[in-house]
Amino acid sequence: MILAVFAFALAGCNQREESKANTDFLYFDVSGYFKKEAVRLKKLNPDVTKAVSVNGKIEEKTIKIKDWTKELAIFSNADINKASWKGSFKIEKSNLLERYTSDNKKIPVKNVSIGKTGNKVNRVEIVISNKNILYSSGDTLVYYPDSLYEIRKHQKIKLLAQKTYQITGKLK
Repeated sequence: MILAVFAFALAGCNQREESKANTDFLYFDVSGYFKKEAVRLKKLNPDVTKAVSVNGKIEEKTIKIKDWTKELAIFSNADINKASWKGSFKIEKSNLLERYTSDNKKIPVKNVSIGKTGNKVNRVEIVISNKNILYSSGDTLVYYPDSLYEIRKHQKIKLLAQKTYQITGKLK
């Protein structure tokens, strides 16, 4: 019994240390930023004019987004603070821009650019590229808080025609 209590206490300590260690990010916290944006946009509940284009055919609607976490998931998933990627990004910082770039073939996130006015983020652009012998794809994700988000994707599967997708959400 005492051994079980000790094991639980030890596991609890390790989890706290692990989460504590994750607060010191080497790079911009893409995932954390978009989680906060999802919460903020859920409270704001704006109308969104959403346009979806597949190979040039466009459909547009004005809607309310019910799940901002899901809507912005592709942005959140481009987290560059993975432990295995530590040290893989070149960092450039100025008062107006933070840029993180990687040319590592094993890392799909190639570029994260954060535009700033003071300490406030005014633009996020993420470039993702995946390639293997049968498949290649590229995503360009752009986010302007309180105004627009855009996802542009192209994919090419060997022996099939290239497909292009674009999703644009304009916040009102």
